[in-house]
Amino acid sequence: MATRAGPHGAERPGPARDGTEMLAQAHGEPQSSDSFRKSGYDRKVSSREAKKKKVIFWGIEVPETLSWHGWELGKEIIRHLTLKNVHGKAQKLSYRAPSTPYFFTVFQQPITLSPGMSLTLPIVFRPREKRDYEDSIFFMKAEGEFSVALRAMRPRFGLSMPAAVQLPVCAVHNVTEMTFPVCNVGDLISVFSWETPSPFFMTSDRSTLDPGAECMVKVTFQPEVAGVHNAVATCWFGGEVKQKRTIQLKALAKYPCLRVSVTGKEYEGVQPGKFQDVLCFGSVPVGTTVEKCVEIFNMSVVDAPCRIEQEKDPLLHGYVFSCDVSHGVVPAKGKLVLCIRFQPQIVGEHSTSYFTIGSTGCHLETVLKVVGSCKGPSVSLDQYSVEFDWINLGESLMQTLKISNMSDVPAFYQFDIDNKGSVFSLDRPCGVLEGKTTLTLKVTFRPTHPMNYHRRVVCLVHHQEPMYVDFLGTCHSDTAKPTTLQERHLSWYRTNMVRGLTFYPPDILSMMLKDGKLQMDEKGALMLSPEIFEDKPPKEYFEPNAMTEYFYDGVSSDLALFPAHVSVSPTEYDFGCCMPPHKAEPLPLCVTNHTKGNITVAWTPSHGSAFQVHPEICDMPPLKSSTFYVFCKPTQVNSLYAAELEGFAVYKVMRHYTNIENDATICPSWCLTVRLRAHTYEAEREHFIPQYILDVPKTFPPVVCDTDTYCSMLLSNTGTSLITFSVNQTACPSVMVKPSSGHIMPGGHQIFFLSTHPVNRVTQQHVLPLQLNSYPAYTKKIVLRSCGQSFLLHLEGDGNLYFKPLHIGTSSTRMYTIKNCTSLPMVFTWKIFQSHSKILSVSPTAGILQPFEAMAQAWTFTPNKETKYVLHAMVFVSWKSPDLVSPKGLHYVLRVIGEGALGTIRAQKEHLDLGNVLVGGQQSCSIVLLNDGICTLNYILSVEQFITGPHNPEEVRSDPMALELEHSRGTILARSKAFVRIKVRPTRRLRYTWSIKYATCTPTDLASMKEKQQPLCCIVATGTYPTLRITDATITGSASKLHIWKLFSLDTLNEYLERDPTPGELTYRVPTRHSTCLIPPVYTPLLLDFDFGSAPVGSEPTIARLLLENKGVVPVDWAFLFPSDQKMDMEHWAEDTDFTPQELHQMRVQDNQLFSVSPKSGTLLPGQEKSVQLSHRHDFIGTDRLPVLLKISYGHEILLTFSSVTVEHNQRYVHFASNKHHFAPIAVGGSHPPTQIYKLYNGGSMPVTFEVQLDNIVKIQEKNFRHPVFVCLTPRGEIPPGETGHIEWIFSPLEAKTYSVDVPIHILEGESTPVTFQGVGYNPNTVQRTDTSSQFVSSADYSGSAKLTVPGQAATLSHHRICLGNIPDCTKADQLVFLNNILKNTAVVFAWHISCCKEKAHMLEITPNSGIVQPGESIPCFITLQPTRKPSLCRINLVCEVYIQESLVQYERDLHKWEEEKERRAVEFTITEKDLGTKRKLTSPSVRLSDSAETENLSDSSAVIRKYKTLPPLKSRPTPSQPPGHLERGLLLGKDASQVWVKPEPPKPLVLHLDVSARSYTIEEFLRKFSLDFPKYFLSRPFSAQPSESESVDRKGYRNRMDMEPKWLSLAAASKPELEMVADILTGVIRSLLENSYFQESVRKLQDEPIPYFFQFQSAKSAELQDSRQGSTISSRVSASTDLDLEKDGERKKMSQETSFSHFLESYKIFHQKQLREKEIISRQPAVGNLVELVLKNTLQNILTEASRGEVVLTARPMVIALPPNPSRRITNLAPPSSRA
Repeated sequence: MATRAGPHGAERPGPARDGTEMLAQAHGEPQSSDSFRKSGYDRKVSSREAKKKKVIFWGIEVPETLSWHGWELGKEIIRHLTLKNVHGKAQKLSYRAPSTPYFFTVFQQPITLSPGMSLTLPIVFRPREKRDYEDSIFFMKAEGEFSVALRAMRPRFGLSMPAAVQLPVCAVHNVTEMTFPVCNVGDLISVFSWETPSPFFMTSDRSTLDPGAECMVKVTFQPEVAGVHNAVATCWFGGEVKQKRTIQLKALAKYPCLRVSVTGKEYEGVQPGKFQDVLCFGSVPVGTTVEKCVEIFNMSVVDAPCRIEQEKDPLLHGYVFSCDVSHGVVPAKGKLVLCIRFQPQIVGEHSTSYFTIGSTGCHLETVLKVVGSCKGPSVSLDQYSVEFDWINLGESLMQTLKISNMSDVPAFYQFDIDNKGSVFSLDRPCGVLEGKTTLTLKVTFRPTHPMNYHRRVVCLVHHQEPMYVDFLGTCHSDTAKPTTLQERHLSWYRTNMVRGLTFYPPDILSMMLKDGKLQMDEKGALMLSPEIFEDKPPKEYFEPNAMTEYFYDGVSSDLALFPAHVSVSPTEYDFGCCMPPHKAEPLPLCVTNHTKGNITVAWTPSHGSAFQVHPEICDMPPLKSSTFYVFCKPTQVNSLYAAELEGFAVYKVMRHYTNIENDATICPSWCLTVRLRAHTYEAEREHFIPQYILDVPKTFPPVVCDTDTYCSMLLSNTGTSLITFSVNQTACPSVMVKPSSGHIMPGGHQIFFLSTHPVNRVTQQHVLPLQLNSYPAYTKKIVLRSCGQSFLLHLEGDGNLYFKPLHIGTSSTRMYTIKNCTSLPMVFTWKIFQSHSKILSVSPTAGILQPFEAMAQAWTFTPNKETKYVLHAMVFVSWKSPDLVSPKGLHYVLRVIGEGALGTIRAQKEHLDLGNVLVGGQQSCSIVLLNDGICTLNYILSVEQFITGPHNPEEVRSDPMALELEHSRGTILARSKAFVRIKVRPTRRLRYTWSIKYATCTPTDLASMKEKQQPLCCIVATGTYPTLRITDATITGSASKLHIWKLFSLDTLNEYLERDPTPGELTYRVPTRHSTCLIPPVYTPLLLDFDFGSAPVGSEPTIARLLLENKGVVPVDWAFLFPSDQKMDMEHWAEDTDFTPQELHQMRVQDNQLFSVSPKSGTLLPGQEKSVQLSHRHDFIGTDRLPVLLKISYGHEILLTFSSVTVEHNQRYVHFASNKHHFAPIAVGGSHPPTQIYKLYNGGSMPVTFEVQLDNIVKIQEKNFRHPVFVCLTPRGEIPPGETGHIEWIFSPLEAKTYSVDVPIHILEGESTPVTFQGVGYNPNTVQRTDTSSQFVSSADYSGSAKLTVPGQAATLSHHRICLGNIPDCTKADQLVFLNNILKNTAVVFAWHISCCKEKAHMLEITPNSGIVQPGESIPCFITLQPTRKPSLCRINLVCEVYIQESLVQYERDLHKWEEEKERRAVEFTITEKDLGTKRKLTSPSVRLSDSAETENLSDSSAVIRKYKTLPPLKSRPTPSQPPGHLERGLLLGKDASQVWVKPEPPKPLVLHLDVSARSYTIEEFLRKFSLDFPKYFLSRPFSAQPSESESVDRKGYRNRMDMEPKWLSLAAASKPELEMVADILTGVIRSLLENSYFQESVRKLQDEPIPYFFQFQSAKSAELQDSRQGSTISSRVSASTDLDLEKDGERKKMSQETSFSHFLESYKIFHQKQLREKEIISRQPAVGNLVELVLKNTLQNILTEASRGEVVLTARPMVIALPPNPSRRITNLAPPSSRA
């Protein structure tokens, strides 16, 4: 392929593509996942569009592709390739013809294109077979090559569609849809079809696509199972050979979760505001509609379609509850508000219905119970009889009658009386009585004839039974004065009527009373004599039911409660049309007297009425009838007429009161009424259209079969005209209507009462025609239904109740539902056989079931033996209403089946170890209980606790139980498991063991439960406290690790952290704001000082880092609490404004944030470490203190006093870490007590000179017999700024006791500080060796390697403390330390030096002393402690300064430049030619050099000098010790940086501290104390006074490293000439001795002398002198012996010619023995031992170095290679080995 080389100009090196990426074609290329954003039709590329896609190569614009479409075999197709120069210059290029023979062009020739010009190159395509062709034509330019693709493709099918479709999440059985585009990107018309697996469905509006066309395909997802649904839909398309494309369909289906929420009043124990399933409407007024809402919550993340179904009414009474919504969708995480309406129809009825709410297709349903009751009006009269006494004819009298509605439901009332045609009239005979109101009615009595008047008027109330009121009145005239009718007369009359005496007139009754046939009872009523009764009690009158009295009056019904005394027929009549010529005939009224006395009938005249009766008054004989005529005389045409005629019949003897002998015989008048109607409408004229409202129920109230049922109907006239009505009862004889005819005044209403008599449970429909205004077209058909009720109780499960197997003695309760399937409330009562009463019980045993209400009873089954049970129970039912007759003994039978069994419980894990649990904390776990039996078991768990470990039994006995069961009682189902949650709260750091036992509990054997306890499992736990430890610490400055541990008292802190916390520390187990004052109370016994040291004001903050490590087995929560963190937030008025000085100091420290801790809290897992940074800012001069509480949750709390001292710059200050110092314990009687060191730190910026006041030391010496108990070796010294000074002491106790002395240490130009020095002397015979030998070493020395790293740290040491232990004073001690470069890409440079006093520099040797460590590498450093030569407690702080190599190289480079510039400017000056004739000032150089903090400032007078003057000399003035660049930066703040060139500062090194400690003893003392350890050490004895060459090389960096013995003091004080003179003299003497043969012979004889006997008694000093003497002469002795041997060899050679071979062998043996003896003497020399030790040491160091570099693997197993035997080596070689071997 051609290489596209991009141009150097602004043109792009590659083609500039101007189209989007192609969609996947039909031949299987992969499709982009982002197909939804790229439509298919955008990707259709025609041949013409392909030519338009241009690319530019180095200014030449060419098409990207040249395509051929629609080609045929045997024909040539030419396409033209256009090249255009879009560059500003002429372009030259050439081309190379296509490589295949199918594409060719004109002969190759160079092409030159001017700017803007184009060239067309014809390219011919000649196909030979039907396939796809691809080639390229290449163009060459000076910049490179580019090509144009040539393509000839066959017509093909191609569809573009997305690779995957993600449908929205959908609920199960719901449907979700999504559409995606399908585009025809091919060249042919495509017919496609889909194969889609369930539950996906594909639909498309088209199945054929033209090239480039697009259609939308809809995918439908209808899942039936929840889960992730992935399916592959296949699209088939193409011609004869079908092709396919697949699309991934992805969808998620979830089960919906619906919850029904009903908020409102409580109902049957359901709490408001919670999810409940009962919707209570309460008591609702009849005829009104109340709506309440139920919220259906969707708890899932999918839209949930739901269905709402109402329970069907089996009797088709109509639904009083209704809901318009039957299906809906509840949005995801949303709610659907469901409105339910309640419209009661029957007063006093309790309605119950059930709505089932469930998800579509799901079996999970919620049954919503809806209840409500209907309330109606409660109307009553204040009196039920109105007595008018008597008045004269023509007068009127008015009385009041109060009507009250005690209910809050409005009441429609109507008195059934026509005011215009009656002697009694009311001012408001009908109306509406609002709730809780009382209305006073005026009743007027206006008689028309002198007689007694009595009319019983009914008061009709809608939705209430009617009420009756008696109107009584008497009218007198001049001639007729009847007896005044009173209420008592009416009462006697009704009693007499029941006894059948009222059919006799009063005169006959009086005679019978006189004759004794009648008597008077105790109430004053008449009764027959007892002889006639035959000992039967006389009948009494009882007030009949108002509804029964209303209907059974003998007029509306054939039945009557009492026989009529006087009757009239007809009682209602319609005259019809009375318009001439239709003249109405008079209506004959037949009045019949059923009594045995003469009566008088008088009709009440109605003046102005269209109806008149003739005659108005008439006397009638007994048992006779008379005819009266009623005439209709209307006065207006096209009108309606209606009226009620009123007449009264009375015994004729009642006309005068004198005819009445006994009031008990008085009989009131009887009222006769006739309803009349007529109209005057013409035959073809339409009557007035009635305007009315009809309120009629749909059903009759439910009653028992063969019982009457009643309901009321209200017809209101809302128009302005009279309405007449009539009911054709013959059309519906099953319903009685009263009144059946009448009229309604405008604005009035008529109340009807309807009655029917259902005989069975079959629902009957009644249709009543109600004709209005006497016009058939105005007939309203009233439809009502009625149904008789009989007992029907539904028992759940066909009357079977099953109990699962139960453990003997235990009980199981199940809910069993019974339902009242009638419209009447019934009472139920359960009966259980006495023999089964202890096994089976039910609650409640009796109750009331409202209509269609279902009630669940709790049945309890308690088996008492292991067997199967089949029990029977009966429920007896009766109607709730006492008026309804219930059949006796009607009951239903329930069959109860159960089984009794036995079972046991076991634990899944019989032993459970909880491990370590925090004391005071809590750990929870679960015990798994298994029940393998067939019955459910009720258990009771008991726990027994055992404690092991060191503890006081008396204290532990009072501790509470450390294990708590979440529930000690429980139930475990059959063949299942139960989880018992336990909580362990140990109170001590001990081991706890709990034994858990169980007992199956039954209500009958609670007393014997303990005896039946069985072991279940054992639980073990160990109480522990959170353990925290400081494992490492660093601080800024030159302080060593030991000094840091002493400053922060970390040894004491770690020691205390290992103890158990005190109860006071556990007052607040976790960090809490509990203090109300600025200084919180202290609950810890340990108070520690965290001393940050001292520093000058304004210096860098002191930063200390502590490494916290969790050494325990439980997580540790720790926190550093400042006083402000412990104080509660209080209101300002509650704060105490009187602050103490300590509180003010703390407020200043906290407000200025002088101390800070980061992080202040955290959590450490077991074994985890965390670095905490403590810092102090030196902003204010003085001592800063802050109490900080280190709180460990459920553990210690330690008060740490943060303290730090800030001093002035010119102040001389020494920081004392403590005012008390303890020397290491020293054994009494020792001859060489060790030297000990007390350290002082100079925290200021000035050098400090200290002096130790020895007065008290002298006093201690005098008290101890002038024995030097305390000896100060360095009573005076100087400490540089920021460094530590050492004061050497020797503590030599005289007795085994504690010595103490207060020594003032005075600082020159400063203050004196008394320090108490204490030392303990002990008896070495009574104290163990290990106790004394390890006391001088801090516990921090054993913490191992350095773990803490600071930010920016480049290297680490493997150890930060080295303890060499107890060593003899004449041995060397070696230790290996690794310096690790933790950087990955940068090398570091290191250098070792000793930070302590320089006189101890010779004691340590570091190899290598300096070097470079590559990135990620480690270098071993060998630390060698030289022989101390005297007992001492050695503590040396080694400092390793580490530099980044790059920064060091850069510094040296900058320093070299600065020095060159300094030298250049030392001789450079500036000549100024301006104003030569005048006085000139010195022209200062443009740039100054500054190698110090000051620069030369010239005065004006001295500046006036000669014309030429060199620069002033560079000089550096000494300045006080300051931080690098401190003053220099301050002086240069005001100067321009371009005028001063500051000397580069060296990079700040990373300082790593290594503390080396050891205790050296004399050999005698070491052998006495550590005799077993002595063979481990090599005694290094010197053999030469001069250091060897290697030592001189190694020690060249330390000039003062030498032993300051007394014999060397004179040489050290000698001058150089004196030393040279001594050396020359000694050299001459030694040389002369070596050249003297006599001296050599004497030495040889001394060597051959036998060892004398007394040599073994030599002292150690003489042995040392001999060893040194032998070491000094060994070289001369060897050389001398060698010369003698050579001489002897020469003599032997001469003698060998003369002597025999035996003499030669003897001399050879003597010579060999001498050589062996000389070698043995040499091997015993100290020099040889030192040499061997040095060789071994270097060998081991080399091995360790190679191992650290990975060159040697020390832990690798040795390899054994077995070679085959070599035949050539079988011959034994007897020749002696060669010298090479």
